[in-house]
Amino acid sequence: MNRLDQTYRTKVRDELKDQLKLDNVHQIPKIEKIVVNVGVGKAVADTKYLDTAVENLTAITGQKPVVTKARHSIASFKLREGMPIGAKVTLRGEYMWNFLDRLISIVIPRMRDFRGLSVKSFDPQGNYSIGFSDQTVFPELSQDDNATGGSLQITITTSAKNPEQAEALLRGLGFPLEKGTK
Repeated sequence: MNRLDQTYRTKVRDELKDQLKLDNVHQIPKIEKIVVNVGVGKAVADTKYLDTAVENLTAITGQKPVVTKARHSIASFKLREGMPIGAKVTLRGEYMWNFLDRLISIVIPRMRDFRGLSVKSFDPQGNYSIGFSDQTVFPELSQDDNATGGSLQITITTSAKNPEQAEALLRGLGFPLEKGTK
């Protein structure tokens, strides 16, 4: 069992139940999955960018990504329906907790000029999204590996009913969110 998963099960769940005044243990918000997505616009012209993005995503997550394809044709971008333009990985279970632990303890502190993650990045359903334009904050990648030009998007899907519950969950897990709420 991962350190962060154990913290959630032993400490955070009980605190959330009291803090949110929930009656049933099944109402306590939890993290369901993490989706890591990278879009590579340059892949339209040259597929080596997509290959590099897939290798980087594999190194970061420990899972082989699925190549995503364009849904619509856009003539001004020289994009045709079905062309590969990105990659994504869905993490659940042990892989999810390991990735989240590394994200909180290693990756986020390595970000330049970091003052806390924005609390405005919650959607109305209680999911949280983070974007990384510089992928070299991940220790698995070297400075040379950021040649993809694509930006990394991480979406943390929670079972929270609203952004306030999700914020309480992430703060309880040690997520470095900005002070204050929306």
